[in-house]
Amino acid sequence: MSFKTEDENKNNQNEDNFGLPDLDYKPLDQLEEKPQETKVEPIEFESGDTVVLHEETASGGDGVKYDKHGFIPEPDEPKSNAPIVIGLLIAVVILAAGFLVWKYVIQPANEKTKMERLAKIEKDRKAKEEAERAAKQKEEEERQRLAAEAAAKATPAEGTIDKLTDKTGKYYVVVASAVDADLLMDYAKKLSAKGVSTKIIPPFGKSKFNRLAVGDHDTFANAQSAADASKADYGNAVWVIKY
Repeated sequence: MSFKTEDENKNNQNEDNFGLPDLDYKPLDQLEEKPQETKVEPIEFESGDTVVLHEETASGGDGVKYDKHGFIPEPDEPKSNAPIVIGLLIAVVILAAGFLVWKYVIQPANEKTKMERLAKIEKDRKAKEEAERAAKQKEEEERQRLAAEAAAKATPAEGTIDKLTDKTGKYYVVVASAVDADLLMDYAKKLSAKGVSTKIIPPFGKSKFNRLAVGDHDTFANAQSAADASKADYGNAVWVIKY
């Protein structure tokens, strides 16, 4: 039995490996997966800028487009118009509701308030006019009362006594008559002291009486009215004659 030396074994192995270096083989299931390498290629633009971009993996991923400024996004998918339509419908509903509230709630309330305000203004105006009228009436009544009191306290001016001689064609209010002229003169003087002016009418026609008149008028109607008013002071024996 012959033994080969270590050098002979090495030579034999070299002949089997065709002179290649020895490799350390491992089973496939013991090999660890290595991450795929990514190509990195510089991109040079016309402006002279150079940008290094990760465009795709070594295994051939999806391509990504770039320009000199960077990433160009893919176009977005068309958006739905539903939100816009819904927003418009909501706006229309709000406007319609606002119009209805204004027309049937706010406007009638404003009209009612306006009418009530006008009615109150008219009522206040009438009340003011009534108060002013009452105040004026009270003031007039007070003035008349004071005037009456002043007249009652004041000494009346002495009345005049006139003796008629000729006919005048007027109507006289007669308050007394007497055959004795002196007696009639005494009564005239009493009335004169009270501020009443009188006229003495001498007898005329078939009458022999002297008459004492307190007023003369152009018409019988006026004289009769004055006579009726004088009855309160001179009694019912007051009459009218024409002289």
